[in-house]
Amino acid sequence: MVSPEPRKRRGPIASRLLALDAWIDSSLYEIGFKARQFWEAATIFSRRFRLKGWRRGIIEILSEGFTLGAGGIVVMLALAIPAFQDTAGDWRAQGDFAVTFLDRYGNEIGQRGIIQRDSVPVDEMPDHVIKAVLATEDRRFFDHYGIDVLGLSRAIFENVRANSVVQGGSSITQQLAKNLFLTNERTFERKIKEAFLSLWLEANLSKKEILQLYLDRAYMGGGTFGIEAAADFYFGKSVKDLNLAEAAMLAGLFKAPTKYAPHINLPAARARANVVLSNLVDSGFMTEGQVLQARLHPANVVDRGEQKSPDYFLDWAFDEVKKIAKPGQHSLVAHTTFDANIQKAAEESVEFHLRQFGKEYNVTEGAVVVIETNGAVRAIVGGRDYGASQFNRATKALRQTGSSFKPYVYATAMEHGFTPNSIISGGPISWGNWSPHNYSGESAGNITLIMAMAKSINTVPVRLAKDHLGIAPIKAMAEAMGVESPLEAHKTMVLGTSGMTVMDQATGYSVFAQNGFVGSRHGITQLVTRTGDVVYDWTKDAPPPHRVLSEQALKSMNTMLAAVPVMGTARRAQIPNIVVAGKTGTTQSYRDAWFVGFTGNYTAAVWLGNDDFTPTKNMTGGSLPAMVWQRLMVYAHQNIDLKPIPGIDKPFIDEEIAAKAAEAQKKSEEQAAADAAAERPAVLSSRTTQTLRDMTQLFQSAPKLDAAASPETLSAL
Repeated sequence: MVSPEPRKRRGPIASRLLALDAWIDSSLYEIGFKARQFWEAATIFSRRFRLKGWRRGIIEILSEGFTLGAGGIVVMLALAIPAFQDTAGDWRAQGDFAVTFLDRYGNEIGQRGIIQRDSVPVDEMPDHVIKAVLATEDRRFFDHYGIDVLGLSRAIFENVRANSVVQGGSSITQQLAKNLFLTNERTFERKIKEAFLSLWLEANLSKKEILQLYLDRAYMGGGTFGIEAAADFYFGKSVKDLNLAEAAMLAGLFKAPTKYAPHINLPAARARANVVLSNLVDSGFMTEGQVLQARLHPANVVDRGEQKSPDYFLDWAFDEVKKIAKPGQHSLVAHTTFDANIQKAAEESVEFHLRQFGKEYNVTEGAVVVIETNGAVRAIVGGRDYGASQFNRATKALRQTGSSFKPYVYATAMEHGFTPNSIISGGPISWGNWSPHNYSGESAGNITLIMAMAKSINTVPVRLAKDHLGIAPIKAMAEAMGVESPLEAHKTMVLGTSGMTVMDQATGYSVFAQNGFVGSRHGITQLVTRTGDVVYDWTKDAPPPHRVLSEQALKSMNTMLAAVPVMGTARRAQIPNIVVAGKTGTTQSYRDAWFVGFTGNYTAAVWLGNDDFTPTKNMTGGSLPAMVWQRLMVYAHQNIDLKPIPGIDKPFIDEEIAAKAAEAQKKSEEQAAADAAAERPAVLSSRTTQTLRDMTQLFQSAPKLDAAASPETLSAL
């Protein structure tokens, strides 16, 4: 029998590995066992707290509330990030500029800078001034932390009960946040930012500092900012010397400075001051006996005339001064290109048409820029009411341009060898997954470029960009023509999906009126120190204009643009006997409507729409914007030497075309009057109307009275 081989003894390493493996297995088992024990114990323990019936319902609601609340906090923090970005930098700085502005004829039109620095400390202001402001704007200012929940609830209740906006719920801190960092656009995003910034201001400033900034920065009408400047402008005195009646009148200006400006509408200002006095009594700050004298003796104001301050122009011109002024030159007199008559005509045209047709088209806002052929900016309308909103829609609002962008596409095509008579297919086209359609929805077939421009065919510029030009040259052309707004290099850009300002549109189109040159747009002609030294002269210091369009391309473009008002979409823009050129623009869902046009003398861009981007009621660029432009330009061309549009020899159009244009204009006005009459209900009977007409004829036929006639003579008459 063979004996077995002796077993080999394991080495020390193998033994250690086996021991380690056994330890790991046992440890894992122990951990699992302990975990199961813990879970079982926890389960048994938690059963003691298991609720049933109505108690469980409450817990479920609270649980869901905490979950939704946590999600809401995350969303709110995401919205807060852009708000806090606005606080970066020296947000307190107002600049050390002190600029007095003169119009083109040397008349003073306003100031910027210095009137914001004339600050009187809150501690030195009379007690009744502070109380009047707080009683009207924020009674619980010292009791809340930026957002007055109780005041907001009260305002909502009163507004719902009155079925209209009769009270505001914004605290002074919220209003300051808006004035410092935000605009007046009515959007949910802005309100969220305003709330966060209000909390941020409360965390970083004392109540006294917040109130000081509010009183120093608020717009008070008449081109003034701050209560000290307003006291000087309206009453010729410091805020330290205001009596209660005057303080109440100023306190009434914060919410509607243009509406209640006493130098424009003294009765309305006094009525508003009486409301402030009632607020003082209702809030418990004063008694009826203390305010009685102010009611019986309302404030009188310094006679400043009824000349409105061109605040939108001044804001833009102030920014221009900051760009061109040299270091150390901050106390200046600026000679500007401003023309008060054209400004008044532009404001009147916007307001006239919005009052007449705003409700019909569901449009509430407008903006206009007028540039003379020499590049001088003559007028800027940044909105209907500067007191209600200081946001300049003419220079800061980026709105889609629609078909009014097409001239930049066609100008690029003209530089690439196309002519107005070049034939392009206007049929259906697809560019990737994008298939644009014409406004009418029909195919245009083969069509000349001049007809495609006049009829505003969408598929033609798209085909030009896709098959012949590309996007980059079109973008470069628009920027070369003076467009400073950021343009998206996307294929849809050719139909005006990029946002542009009204100023950019006027600047770009002015190239067509200025013989193809760019670089002449300006609002400041001279800057002069207080001692009379000229430190800037536009004719000497500004870079010279340079050509961006060849003569042939310019002539082709002006020929095409002049056809739009004659046989295209802008017939309401025709001016009798004057050649007019331009282009309409209407964006998706009718949110924006444009007409940008020019003559040999002026270029003007008109935009109409709503601040909250709500659609209008089918308003196109050829309707209300063209009518605003036409009314303005008829005035601007009175009693001036007519200049020809470059490439078009005569500033007068053919008599036959002029007659047709006048007839079409007359029919349009008659139709508008008929429509207005149809919508306006009769308030006088036919008999009463005839009686009034007879009385009018009697007054007109009566002999004129001699102011020096004796009483006997007058009684005999």
